[in-house]
Amino acid sequence: MMSEKEKGFGSDNFSGILPEVLQAIAEANTNHVHSYGDDKYTELATKKIREIFGCSCPVFFVFNGTGANTLSLSLAANSYHAVVCADTAHIAVDECGAIERHVGCRLFTINTPEGKLTPRMISHVVFENQGDQHRSQPKVISISQCTELGTVYTPDEIRALADFAHQNNMYLHVDGARLANALAYSGCSAKEMITDTGVDVLSFGGTKNGMMIGEAVVVLNPELSVDGCYIRKQLTQLSSKMRFISAQFNAILEDGLWLKSASHANSMAQKLLQGIRSIKGMEPVYPVQANAVFMSLPAEVIPKLQEQCFFYVWQQDKNIVRWVCSFDTTEQEVENFIAMLKKALA
Repeated sequence: MMSEKEKGFGSDNFSGILPEVLQAIAEANTNHVHSYGDDKYTELATKKIREIFGCSCPVFFVFNGTGANTLSLSLAANSYHAVVCADTAHIAVDECGAIERHVGCRLFTINTPEGKLTPRMISHVVFENQGDQHRSQPKVISISQCTELGTVYTPDEIRALADFAHQNNMYLHVDGARLANALAYSGCSAKEMITDTGVDVLSFGGTKNGMMIGEAVVVLNPELSVDGCYIRKQLTQLSSKMRFISAQFNAILEDGLWLKSASHANSMAQKLLQGIRSIKGMEPVYPVQANAVFMSLPAEVIPKLQEQCFFYVWQQDKNIVRWVCSFDTTEQEVENFIAMLKKALA
């Protein structure tokens, strides 16, 4: 049995694999199958993803989230372009300059109160740089859904960004590493949130939601997909044994499992929030809309609590910590953690 400290609330990347996904990998591990995606598993996964988003869009399976974002933005931008994103965005903070190195473009980062961009926030960056040959040209708006602060864009908010992008000869990219959590929170479909709002290209996450490895790039704007297969290969994101990535998507997309697992993670975060609010004076730093809770704690409490249960310090200077729930987080684990928190604060 794993101890509380070993399991903790560090990240949904810490969790294992959904049993259905593990079974799908085993079932795909039979006989010889054509490589590089020319197989029945990849064909079926592509079909399922197209059904979810309600279009006949190209789908490119890749190894990880950084690869998905790099491929997505490589399709939409050249080296003299710029990507506009929140200053908390994964592409700006946690991808070791992958976009700058592989796409070669610049990132214009915008400070946001809750991790969410609006057309008004980014308009000055676009208008001050567009058409000036001495400056990187804004070409893509990139948002995270959910954001890195656990907040969720509404379809109307995404549509407003897409409209602004298209009016200014730009594209809208969505980093959907936790898209399932956003859909589970909002109650709308993937088609309503992504396709119908005008998103051009999506990084569709699986690893944070019970898969072992793999993400997908869903290209909703046909003009961006022309060279996708060549760029994926050049970025070392083409898997020879692709069936083991696609088989996982087949399992997680069957009977809405991806939304069920995300809903569970979200509900555990809500339970965690309820426990926190039972402590006088405790309130999260950001709205709890998905599977993450951000709190500011007394500095001396953080190491005491970390000795018993692992989690990350999100912002050192403000003592803000992040607690993330997963598909396998249990109610008992949340209750135990709240008891630890109350004891540490006492």
